[in-house]
Amino acid sequence: MSLKGSATAVLFLPARNLCAANLLVGSGGTGKPSIRAARSNTRAAFLCGRPRYEKQMPLARQPFKPRSTEELMALLSAVATAILAVIIISMLYFGRDIFVPVALAILLSFVLAPLVGLLQRISVPRGLAVVSVVILAFGLIFAMGSLLATQLTQLAGDLPRYQSTISEKIQSFRDTRAGRGTLERASDMLKDLSKELDKPKDAPSARAPGTVLAPGVPGPVAPVPVEVRQPDPGALESLRTLISPLVHPLATTGIIVIFVIFILLQREDLRNRLIRLAGSSDLQRTTAALDDAASRLSRLFLTQLLLNGAFGVVIGTGLWIIGIPSAILWGILAAALRFVPYIGAVIAAAFPLALAVAVDPGWSMLLWTAALFLVVEPLVGHVVEPMVYGHSTGLSPVAVVASATFWTALWGPIGLVLATPLTVCLVVLGRHVERLEFLDVMFGDRPALSPPEIFYQRMLAGDPTEAAEKAEEFLKERSLASYYDEVALKGLQLAQADAERGALDRERLIKIRDAVSEFAGDLSDQDDRPPAKESATTDAEASSAVESVAENAVSEHLPVLSKETLPPEWQGEHPVLCVAGRSLIDEAAAIMLAQLSTAHGLPARVEAAEALSTTNVFRLDTSGVAIVCLVYLDASGPAHMRYAVRRLRRKLPSATIILGCWLKEADPAALELLREGAKADLVASSLGDALKLCIEAAGLKDQLQESSTQEKSTTVAA
Repeated sequence: MSLKGSATAVLFLPARNLCAANLLVGSGGTGKPSIRAARSNTRAAFLCGRPRYEKQMPLARQPFKPRSTEELMALLSAVATAILAVIIISMLYFGRDIFVPVALAILLSFVLAPLVGLLQRISVPRGLAVVSVVILAFGLIFAMGSLLATQLTQLAGDLPRYQSTISEKIQSFRDTRAGRGTLERASDMLKDLSKELDKPKDAPSARAPGTVLAPGVPGPVAPVPVEVRQPDPGALESLRTLISPLVHPLATTGIIVIFVIFILLQREDLRNRLIRLAGSSDLQRTTAALDDAASRLSRLFLTQLLLNGAFGVVIGTGLWIIGIPSAILWGILAAALRFVPYIGAVIAAAFPLALAVAVDPGWSMLLWTAALFLVVEPLVGHVVEPMVYGHSTGLSPVAVVASATFWTALWGPIGLVLATPLTVCLVVLGRHVERLEFLDVMFGDRPALSPPEIFYQRMLAGDPTEAAEKAEEFLKERSLASYYDEVALKGLQLAQADAERGALDRERLIKIRDAVSEFAGDLSDQDDRPPAKESATTDAEASSAVESVAENAVSEHLPVLSKETLPPEWQGEHPVLCVAGRSLIDEAAAIMLAQLSTAHGLPARVEAAEALSTTNVFRLDTSGVAIVCLVYLDASGPAHMRYAVRRLRRKLPSATIILGCWLKEADPAALELLREGAKADLVASSLGDALKLCIEAAGLKDQLQESSTQEKSTTVAA
C-alpha cells in the first residue's frame, strides 16, 4: 500500500488510533519519527486521551402533562385558604383593639347566659334580666379592679422595706458557700487596698489653709444655684393629664358592655345567622346541636370561673395565714392565671414565692408558700375538676400549647388568658358545623381517625399490643363482643376493601392475620362479664369507641356459660369450629370469633380456608364439633359458599352450619338469599349475632333471655 493510500486510510481511522497513524505517516512507513510526527503528536495524544464518543442521542424532553381540572381546583383552593388565613391573622393582629373586646364579650355572654335564663324562668322580662345581670357582673369586676389597685399601691410602698432583707439573705448565702475562709477574706482586703492605691491624688487647692489673701487680689467666685420651675398647669391641663390614661380602658370597657348586652339580647338571631353562614342542609339538627353546644359552653365556662375563683380564695386565704403581704392580690392573680393550662399555676406561684424570700428573714415562709401551691393545685386539678366537669376541656395537649403561643403572640398577656376558652369555642363549632370540621380535627382531643381505622392501621403496622391495651380500656365500659363488632370487625372490613382493589399483597395479608391472632391471644384472659360501671375509661380513643355502642345493644347482654350447663354433645374439647371462607382476612375474622366464643364458655378452634379444599376436607378433625361457623367478609362468591357448605355437610352431617357474612352494608334480605343459596342452617351478620346463634343452638335460650333481663334491670337501676 502506497503512502498516499495509507494517508487516505488514516482519515477514516477512529480518533483513538490517530496517534499511531501520525507516527506511521511521519516516518514514511519506516517506523522512525519525523518532525511532522512530532508536531502532530501533541494533538494526537490529546485526542487519544479523550473517551470515545460515539453518536450521541439527543436528550428527550418530557412532554408537558397538563393538570386536570380537579388538581387545578384543589391547588386554587389551597392557595385561597392560605391567603384567607394570612388575611384573618393580620386582621386579628392589627385590629386587636377591636377584636379583644369582642372576644371578651363573647366569653362573658357565655358565662352570663345561664343567669339570664334563670331570671327569665321566674318571669323577669328579657331586657331587664340582661341589663340587671350585666350591671351586677361589671359591678363585681370594677370592685375587684379597685381592690387590685389598692393592693398594688400598698405593695409598691412596702417594697423598699424588703430591700435590706434581700441583701442580708444574699450576703448570708455568699457566706455559706464552700471556700469562704481566710483566703477569701485576704483577697477582699487586697482588693480594698488596691482601690485605695488607685485613687487619684486630690488637686492642689487654690489656697492653703490659713493663707491670707493679699489686698487687691479677688477671691474665688461662688457658683450661683439655678432652679427651673414649670408654670402651674391650668384646670384643663390637669384634667387632661388625669383622664388620658383612663380613656383607653374606659373605651374598651364600654365596647365590652355594649357587645355583651346585644349578644345576650340577640342570641337566637346570631345563632340563625351562623347556621346560614355555615350553609347546613339539616336545619333542625344543626339548630339543636348549636343550642346544645352553647348551653354546654355556658356551663363549662361558668363552672370553670367558679372553680378558679374558689382556687383563688383558697390561695389568698392560705397566703394571708402564712403572712404574705397583699394576699388578696395574689389570690385574684392565681384565679385569673389558672385559666392558662399547665403553666398558669406556676406563674401565679412565682410572685408569692419571691415575696416570701423578701419578707421573711428566714426560710420558713418560703417553704410554707411552696407547700400551699404544691398541695392545692394537684388537688383541684386531679380530684375536683374531674368530679365537677369531666376530665378534659375537649382540647388536645398540643392544641393547648399551640393556642397559648398563637394568641399570646397576637394579643399579648390577655391572649394567654383567653387562649383556652377561645380554642374550646372553635372546637365546639368544628364538631357541630360541617364546614368547620377541620377545627375539631386540628385542635380536638378526639382521635383524628375513627376507632376501626386506628385498629386497621395498627394491624397493618404489626402493633397488636397497643390495640389490646386500648381494647382493655374499652372493656371498662362495654363488652368484648361490642368491641369486636364495632371496632375490630369494621377494621377488617376496611382491610377487605383494600384487598379487593389490589392494595394489599399476600405479605401484608399474612401480617394482618398474624397481628389479629396475637391480638386475640392478648385478650384471651377476658371472660366478657358485664363491666363495672364505676370504672369509666379516661382514654380519649377508647371513649370515642364507647360512644359508638349503646348500652342496650344486643351484644352487651350475651351470657358467659359454664361447661356444666352445656348439653352432652357440646361438652367436647372444641364444640365450635370456625372456618375461614376464602382469604386470610376471613381467617382473621374467624380467629376473633373463636376467641369471643371461648370467652363466653364455648371453646372454639380455627381452620384456615385451605382446610375446605377437596384434598384437605377429608383430613379435617371434626371430633367433638357441634356447630360450624363459616366466615366470609365478602359476598362475591356465592358458588364458593355453596360448595363449602356442601363439603362441610358431607363431613359433619349432624352439625349446625352458620354462614357468617360480615359485610360492610348487610341487608337482611340479601343475607337470607345467600343462606338459601348456600344451603346453610343459619346466617349471622356480625360476631355478636353468630355467638348468639351458637348459644341458642346449644339450647340455652333461657339463659340468654335471663342475662338480657338482668342487664336491663341493672341499667334501669343505675
